[in-house]
Amino acid sequence: MSIPAPTTPTDPHPGNRLLGEFIRLHRNRLSPAAAGLPATGRRRAPGLRREELAALCGVSATWITWLEQGREVAASTKTLERLAQALQLTAAERAYLFELARRRDPSAPVAPPKAIDAVLRSVHAIGHPAYVLNPRWDVVAGNPQAADLFLGWQAPLEGERAGTPPNLLRFLFFNPQARDLIENWSVRSQRLVAEFRADCGGRLQAAPLRDLIDELSAGSAEFSALWKLNDVQEREGGERGFRHPRHGRLVYEQLTLRAALHPEYKLVMLLPPAAPG
Repeated sequence: MSIPAPTTPTDPHPGNRLLGEFIRLHRNRLSPAAAGLPATGRRRAPGLRREELAALCGVSATWITWLEQGREVAASTKTLERLAQALQLTAAERAYLFELARRRDPSAPVAPPKAIDAVLRSVHAIGHPAYVLNPRWDVVAGNPQAADLFLGWQAPLEGERAGTPPNLLRFLFFNPQARDLIENWSVRSQRLVAEFRADCGGRLQAAPLRDLIDELSAGSAEFSALWKLNDVQEREGGERGFRHPRHGRLVYEQLTLRAALHPEYKLVMLLPPAAPG
């Protein structure tokens, strides 16, 4: 395969560096045996060599090197599909790969026209805690049950303007009451950071998101450490436990929906768990 020379040895777009880090991380995590390759010779690291990943993807090792270095090399949709398959990425990780490469994943559904008002109003028709998150995970709508469960969200924080919406990650890492309220806080916080990274995708360098990430990293060593893991996970439901200071222990089944007419907004509902059958 002929290799197009990189246009510059530096990184003209921040997403290139993130893409390179992401590919290198997953290459190092994947063992030759898991990739169906023989583990021959001594290895300084347990993961795949660049040459092995290149062979699986049908590209040159030099091209993989340039990609991991964050150079401005064009990654076609077909090549990204082969990378995702070779690295055995989950659906969330694959979506993140395409976001960083600024390419549309051909397997992803086309977003329909937007209509946000109905999404924001929907929480008030739900009789249990419900709220809507925007792409920054600001709580842009919520019903009284959600405000009561999350202790009024304790917003705005010091230094914020009046009327600033609460933010789920700020609440999680900056509100000391969150650690007592949310059962298994350390597990939940790690998963939420991975879900947030997957949700951000290639928009990580956009000013509103970058400002929030910088603020969280500077203000919370725990967030900073979790963010550096580069983990991505799909946002999933399941049982969520709370130790509420007024209501005692509460257990809900979390359901997160993306509105068909506005998929970048998420409607989160905390419903009573199903009765045992």
